[in-house]
Amino acid sequence: MAARDFYQVLGVPRTATQDEIQRAYRKLARAYHPDVNKDPGAEERFKDVSEAYDVLSDPAKRRRYDVFGPDWRSVPEDVDPDAYRRAGAGAGAGWAGAPWDAASGAGSGRGQGFRFTSDQAGMDIDLEELLGGMFGRGGGGRRRWGPVPGADQEAEITLDVGEAFHGGRRPITIQGAQGSRTLQVTIPPGVTDGQRIRLAGQGGHGADGGRAGDLYLIVRIADPRYRVEGRDIHVPLPLTPWEAALGATVPVDTPGGEAKVKVPPGTSSGRRLRLRGRGLPDPRGTPGDLYAEARVMVPSKITDEERGAFERLAAVSHFNPRSGAP
Repeated sequence: MAARDFYQVLGVPRTATQDEIQRAYRKLARAYHPDVNKDPGAEERFKDVSEAYDVLSDPAKRRRYDVFGPDWRSVPEDVDPDAYRRAGAGAGAGWAGAPWDAASGAGSGRGQGFRFTSDQAGMDIDLEELLGGMFGRGGGGRRRWGPVPGADQEAEITLDVGEAFHGGRRPITIQGAQGSRTLQVTIPPGVTDGQRIRLAGQGGHGADGGRAGDLYLIVRIADPRYRVEGRDIHVPLPLTPWEAALGATVPVDTPGGEAKVKVPPGTSSGRRLRLRGRGLPDPRGTPGDLYAEARVMVPSKITDEERGAFERLAAVSHFNPRSGAP
């Protein structure tokens, strides 16, 4: 059976950058992780993807894999990849992305009696001796693989604006194939909607001694009292008709506590009054602002005295909001 090409496993070209390799791995790991994909072949596919990522995400491992091929682990550590590449240039030695037959050694030059001399390295390289350890004599050697790291996982955590503003600790329950587990999560002050909180080592389990993946909590902010845009917070500010018409200083609830806002005379519904720096904090910069949005309210029931006051106002006022005049 032909050995797997790790680049083909991840679906990336051999020239792929580390970012491209990481993106490809995360996409495939989510698709084939046994906790979410119950297809019979998903677990084996997931192991292949994890193994490929473990090698290609490590620059040193990737360099040896590119030169020595899929059984690069069997090549002695003291064999320099660059010297080997130079010694084998033009004579068929090396992996170089060619299809590799693990049983016959096709593509390696094995069995052809090649012996190269590297002037730069100052040593002879006997491919029969070097590559024999990869497959065993007669091609029956057992392939040795290293630890397989666990996959990174994602989950959502919903916070109200107060939790996002102040931070703190709270439990979160994660559902998985092995059942549910509860974690205590530290929420940093000033997290924003869509931000990710990393929990190291709380992702998928590794195999054969491989490290566990990380768990990323995606923050979702939901609060009936506030609307959040980035670090800016919007809150309704109910006003009486006379406060809006005459101007006033009124209290407004903010996540950091009650504040006072000055309402200019002639304020209509929809006007935004900014309280600078009273939005979500930013540990590395300037906090957001809080916008109090005026909403002029009228009583649903009025007394006879109030009715009389409104009727007198209607009799003397020339204001018509439908005329377009100020």
